Amino acid sequence: MLKSRRSLLKSVVGAAGAVATGPWMLAAPQAPQPMPSPNAPTNQNFPGGLNGPPVSNTNKAAPNPMNGEQIAAMVQQLYKLASELKEEVEHTNLAAVFPVTFVKKAQQIEKLAKQIKDRTKG
Repeated sequence: MLKSRRSLLKSVVGAAGAVATGPWMLAAPQAPQPMPSPNAPTNQNFPGGLNGPPVSNTNKAAPNPMNGEQIAAMVQQLYKLASELKEEVEHTNLAAVFPVTFVKKAQQIEKLAKQIKDRTKG
């Protein structure tokens, strides 16, 4: 009797397992799909990693000759301010006192340098 119960239980569990895994076993296995590379060219006519010749931007304005003169004047002013700050630092005892004028002049130099940078970018 014990042996027949075990065999009945084995066959029921086996049948339940076969029913549960049946749809997975019958489905055709699918091959994994490769992910596209972020460096792949957008145009398939060009070799890998290259997207062809760069597109020229015709909307760019021609360089302004007055802009170059203004930049040169600003650079001269920047050089003058930096030289003045250097002179003041050399003639001041920084161990005793650190003047606020140094900070203000350094801020002026930074502001002028940023203006020059922005002007040269266009």
